[in-house]
Amino acid sequence: MTALVQAQDLAMTFDVSAPWLNRVLERKPRTLLHAVDGVSFEIEKGKTLALVGESGCGKSTVARLLVGLYEPTRGHLQFDGLDAHAVFKTPEGLKLRSRIQMIFQDPYASLNPRWLVQDIVAEPLIEHGLAGEPAELKAVVGELLSSVGLSPQDMSKYPHQFSGGQRQRISIARALATRPEFLVCDEPTSALDVSVQAQVLNIMKNLQRKLGLTYLFISHNLAVVRHVSDEVGVMYLGRLVELADKHSLFARPKHPYTRMLIDAIPKMHDTGQARTPVQGEVPNPLSPPGGCAFHPRCPHANERCQSERPLLLPVGGIRIACHAAHEGRI
Repeated sequence: MTALVQAQDLAMTFDVSAPWLNRVLERKPRTLLHAVDGVSFEIEKGKTLALVGESGCGKSTVARLLVGLYEPTRGHLQFDGLDAHAVFKTPEGLKLRSRIQMIFQDPYASLNPRWLVQDIVAEPLIEHGLAGEPAELKAVVGELLSSVGLSPQDMSKYPHQFSGGQRQRISIARALATRPEFLVCDEPTSALDVSVQAQVLNIMKNLQRKLGLTYLFISHNLAVVRHVSDEVGVMYLGRLVELADKHSLFARPKHPYTRMLIDAIPKMHDTGQARTPVQGEVPNPLSPPGGCAFHPRCPHANERCQSERPLLLPVGGIRIACHAAHEGRI
């Protein structure tokens, strides 16, 4: 089956240098931040790929690359056989953007506080030329609000009149307005209470089943990832270190970093046992370690890990970037 979304060697580098005059006076070179450094994955139609990792590993940058908010420094994004970033620059780009939508992390910041909910949800319809007569537009907005568990009467309210979970539902309704096929969800539940998280996640799963949606779901919460994903990619310092289906990853994690993340999850039946915290600190992304970026924190690291960057290679049905796993040392 051909994947709907194919990311090939995606990379994003930001210039975070001091101003030019300061660099000249202090004789300092330019400073580059490799936020995403060669990420490749595929997502089949109707499936969910989750990206997990600690803060600052590049997850949100990948999300912005996929929806065209950033243009990659290198690499390609294929969407339904099209070179997405090339199409975004053409008149056909608007049509492609209607097929790819994003749900942002903060429901308090992503909604305009001065707009009525009706205007917020209707904006994509108007921008993409999908709006009809005012009465028809109002009916479509009402249907979209109903699809996420809100009432059509809510369209005459302002965002401040809703709770965080309800605001995120409005964000989902807005994302669904153009009838997209692919939704990029950037930690859509991280700002919500746990009970509200479950409600929003269940709405998203129901919508996926009903509309055949494809998701890229970004989170640092492995319990959420276990609930929503089909496949999981683990990121560390801008690179994918493990890519596996959900059941394999949680039952038999191969990469030492994945193991540390899963060991840190509280487990009901292990009450009273000491949990293994994730060891060490994330290195400075402006000067990452040579070789495998994880080697300063890895109990299995040797000289090869310090000098040679591991490639993401298939091992037993999963893809993993780890010399110790490839050599059978784990």
